[in-house]
Amino acid sequence: MFTPILLQAQAQGNNYSFYIMMGLMIVIFYFFMIRPQQKKAKDQKKFIDDIQKGDYVVTVGGAHGRVAEMEGDTFILEVEKGGRIKFNKSAIAMDSTKAAYKK
Repeated sequence: MFTPILLQAQAQGNNYSFYIMMGLMIVIFYFFMIRPQQKKAKDQKKFIDDIQKGDYVVTVGGAHGRVAEMEGDTFILEVEKGGRIKFNKSAIAMDSTKAAYKK
């Protein structure tokens, strides 16, 4: 009783359009999802590497301040009234910093 249904399903297996569509979906996924994300990560890394002493930044936690010292992978952020907080460089939010200080 189910044999005619299975034979009909197998007859459609020779069509290459499925593989072409899957290939196109992968290409579209790469150009609209993966590539922009890689570009943004590269820009973020370049932005963090270019931060120098005296630059005003915003951290991912929302702390605003001026970079007082750079020590390898960390920096000391000077906030209002001489307060100093130590952060990792990865805590700098590129988008927030550019928006707040019009870089």
